[in-house]
Amino acid sequence: MKIAILDDYSNIVPRLECFRLLQDHEVTVHTDYVNDLDQLAQRLRGVEALVLLRERTPVGEALLSRLPDLKLISQNGHVPHIDIEACTRHGVVVSSTLTSRPSYAAAELTWGLILAATRHIPYEVQALKQGRWQSTIGRGLRGRTLGILGYGRIGKVIGQYARAFEMNVLVWGRERSRAQASEDGHTVAQSREQLFRESDVLSLHVRLTPETRGSVTASDLQLMKPTSLLVNTSRAELIAAGVLATTLRAGRPGMAAVDVFEKEPALDADDPLLQLPNAICTPHLGYVEIDNHETAYGNAFRQILAYADGAPIAVHNPDAAKGFESVQLAHSSH
Repeated sequence: MKIAILDDYSNIVPRLECFRLLQDHEVTVHTDYVNDLDQLAQRLRGVEALVLLRERTPVGEALLSRLPDLKLISQNGHVPHIDIEACTRHGVVVSSTLTSRPSYAAAELTWGLILAATRHIPYEVQALKQGRWQSTIGRGLRGRTLGILGYGRIGKVIGQYARAFEMNVLVWGRERSRAQASEDGHTVAQSREQLFRESDVLSLHVRLTPETRGSVTASDLQLMKPTSLLVNTSRAELIAAGVLATTLRAGRPGMAAVDVFEKEPALDADDPLLQLPNAICTPHLGYVEIDNHETAYGNAFRQILAYADGAPIAVHNPDAAKGFESVQLAHSSH
């Protein structure tokens, strides 16, 4: 098959062990990001299988209508950026493995950002290189309150890390997740407002859906302490557009550490968050880790092999796979 792999920003895919799975196919790896429809359609002309990494490139009717040779979109994880109905209309099978395993890489980066922000590590590193010694005063974590908004797979891991640092954990989320947090021995906030008001560090771990988009508002952030830290390694769109930069300028919360942006890749130096001294920003590194990539791309590549063998797996639109003797639907697994 003729295969295209998009958005390999760090040019890591050809160096992965799992890349050898595609040795009998014609593969092109693209390391730059393209959002122009004409340019993207030209790049993918003749491609039969398209490999995506999560939501880096959206795929909808406008693109699909210009890719008559496309038969398969393969990736790992949830597919909110793919128009499943449009894929079905065009006979494009969408294969994407769903897993119940937490993204430990994302959880570890979250904790790294918490430490970096509360102890001003990036600033102090640069200050020392410029000849300044002990320029700031940090704030420890022991005895302080970590708020977790959304107690799913990653939120649960963050709560475990907080225990190791002897922090108090305060949780808010859906009724089911609040019950799980309580069962795990954490304190459940009496209200969403209490979570924002009392957290010294507040970490967002909510999946982006139409209901959660923009659900963190200016009013929420204005409840936070001037000494508090907001951490977002989930999705920028959980926070109402432009609100975080505005509230940071006003001093509530006092700091933010973010790994996600409203527009990615965030290469515009004029992005307001990149201009703020009280914001630590990383380029969506949460899942950019070698073991995570071996798993994600390995799943995507095995799905291509299964399709080529006539038995598609992890299929999200079975109607597009009619005619195959065997089709395995997408489901959650370890």
